[in-house]
Amino acid sequence: ESEKIDFADIPASYYLIGLLSAFENRFQALADSQMKEISWKQFFLIICISRCEQAPTINELSEIVGSSHQNVKQLLLKLQTKDFVELYVDETDRRKQRVKLTKHCMDFCEQNDAMSTNVMNEMFEGISDDDLLTTIKTISLIEANLSNIK
Repeated sequence: ESEKIDFADIPASYYLIGLLSAFENRFQALADSQMKEISWKQFFLIICISRCEQAPTINELSEIVGSSHQNVKQLLLKLQTKDFVELYVDETDRRKQRVKLTKHCMDFCEQNDAMSTNVMNEMFEGISDDDLLTTIKTISLIEANLSNIK
C-alpha cells in the first residue's frame, strides 16, 4: 500500500503549486490517451492557433503557450509532418514564420469535438461558475506575479 502524505503542515501556496503540477501531469496523461493521433501539448498548440485572429508567428505562439521558441518549433514540426499545420514565411517580414491549421487538422478537431466536450464536462462536474471564475482570477494573479520575477 502506498504511503500517505500529511499535507496539514504544508503552506497553502506550496500545496497549490504541487497540486497544479500533479494535475498537469494527470491531465496530460489522460488527454494523450484520448487523442491517439497527437499529444495534448500538440493539441493545446492547435487550440491556441485557432483562437488567434490571424495566423500567428512562432514567437507569438511561444508567448501565448508560455514555452520557448525552440520547444514550440519542435511541436510545430511534428504537427507539420502529420499535416496538422502549415508553416510559411510572412509576406511583409521574411524573418518571421507564420502558422496556419490545415483542413486535415480542422477535420480532426471536428471528429474529436464530442469526446473533448464529454471529458471537459466530466472534469468540471459539480463546479460552479463562481468557483471557476475565482480559480481563474487566482491563477491569473499568480501568473502575473510570476512574470514580474526576474
